[in-house]
Amino acid sequence: MEKVQIKVMDNGSYRVTGDVELIDVDGNVFETKKVFSLCRCGLSARKPFCDGTHKGQFDSCVRVEKVLEDEK
Repeated sequence: MEKVQIKVMDNGSYRVTGDVELIDVDGNVFETKKVFSLCRCGLSARKPFCDGTHKGQFDSCVRVEKVLEDEK
């Protein structure tokens, strides 16, 4: 089975790649493609999908916190 990837884009969306089922709280299925973007800024008119409205309006660059071997 192919592993699904969700990539946190700098100043933008969550980029989803792989075979996933996206459903709303009532269990209704959203139609998706093999690669799609989910809104992270809350500004999209196509929620839960990204429509690019975030450009110049949203600032977030998330990185994994690195843990030193001595701290484990």
